[in-house]
Amino acid sequence: MSDRSTDAELFESWSRGDARAGAELFDRHFAAIARFFRNKVTHDFEDLIQQTCTACLEARANFRRESSFRTFLFGIANNILRTSFRKQKRELLEFTEVSAHDLSPGPSTVIGKAREQRLLLEALRRIPVEHQVILELYYWESLPGREVAEILGESEPTVRNRLRQGKTLLREHMAQLASSAEELESTSSRLEHWAKAVRASLD
Repeated sequence: MSDRSTDAELFESWSRGDARAGAELFDRHFAAIARFFRNKVTHDFEDLIQQTCTACLEARANFRRESSFRTFLFGIANNILRTSFRKQKRELLEFTEVSAHDLSPGPSTVIGKAREQRLLLEALRRIPVEHQVILELYYWESLPGREVAEILGESEPTVRNRLRQGKTLLREHMAQLASSAEELESTSSRLEHWAKAVRASLD
């Protein structure tokens, strides 16, 4: 298939048995799925990527064509992440309350080049998982509220409210973690800049 083929065209070819189209489709979205997992788990994120690809293969008959393939794939990745955390803790988890830092202690597998990047990455791991997912999809993947809501199985107003809450919580944790007032000010005042810088480092 041509690199100019759309996701929809590749998916249709894959559904008809074209394995190369399926491989191209996953190659196209591999970096985004890797970004999704890397700042949430401290080890074995490659295994979660593989589980996502396998689950997508098994669930492709459930893909609704009115949604984007990217949304479908992120929805599967989010379910894989939650399942992984639940298996580790063996208990019912409320993802609007617990953080990636709580569930997967240790340093992020993403290494920020600048101190502001490192502060942002660590603060993201300290906010509730659901808020972290929303912020990262918003900042790193530029997904609109409607698509994020579909990924999470929530209403769009709920997602927008959690986006606002997430930004507030993020700034609170940055204030706790910052080594100086200057570092906090530099990160907070240029939050979108540093978020884009982190995203670029993950490509």
